[in-house]
Amino acid sequence: MNVLAFDIETIPDVAGGRKLYDLEGLSDAEVASAMFNKRREKVGHEFLATHLQKVVAISAVYRNIQKDQFSVWTLGEENSSEREIVQNFFDGVDKYTPTLVTWNGSGFDLPVLHYRGLINGVQAARYWEQGEDDSNFKWNNYLSRFHNRHTDLMDVIAGYNNRAFAPLDEIAVLLGLPGKMGMSGSKVWDQYLAGEIKAIRDYCETDALNTYLVYLHWQYVKGALNDSDLKREHEVVKAALEKGEPHLQEFLQVWSAVAE
Repeated sequence: MNVLAFDIETIPDVAGGRKLYDLEGLSDAEVASAMFNKRREKVGHEFLATHLQKVVAISAVYRNIQKDQFSVWTLGEENSSEREIVQNFFDGVDKYTPTLVTWNGSGFDLPVLHYRGLINGVQAARYWEQGEDDSNFKWNNYLSRFHNRHTDLMDVIAGYNNRAFAPLDEIAVLLGLPGKMGMSGSKVWDQYLAGEIKAIRDYCETDALNTYLVYLHWQYVKGALNDSDLKREHEVVKAALEKGEPHLQEFLQVWSAVAE
């Protein structure tokens, strides 16, 4: 198992909004409000199109059983630029070629990273490989919906039927996992404006953890893990969280409480 389960957090790309909608002279908050209004007028809700989402955090859970490695972290630093964060992510893919695991990554996280990589001039040769230079990627690459180098759990578990899609938070809770803890993606912009970058990064890490733990349950259901394997992998996660920062210890406490 060489797995990178990840989640991203985004805010409105106000620089892009100024260019597209001729909003020079307005504050970031005013530009974002105009972008939300335009989106609502067009489609009936404020959730911006993927190319107008700016990445402020990418958090990941990495597990390599062969090397006995497990870690939870957020890429870059609190003051890292979007380009640095996105390049850091694709550099990791280039270096380790992990199985990427997401919840709705095909519908949101990866398209956002595609656009932001394009806009920021990020190079990601391994990620975009489809067999031109490495024949192993012809039939199993990161881009095909039905290949497993990227496993979108929401898509796979729903049988690739969008009418059966479910939210990560609800599936996590049904599995006895913490789910969302005091925050949601809809609050990220307000948190960003308030300068609460660490809170956003911490929240993103808990979403990555929920995603990874759902992945373990799915691996059990499909026969890749047995009872003792699943218990062992849970213990690996718990041991890491015990030594982690306060938000990770809180995640462990909630997980332990709901499991009782």
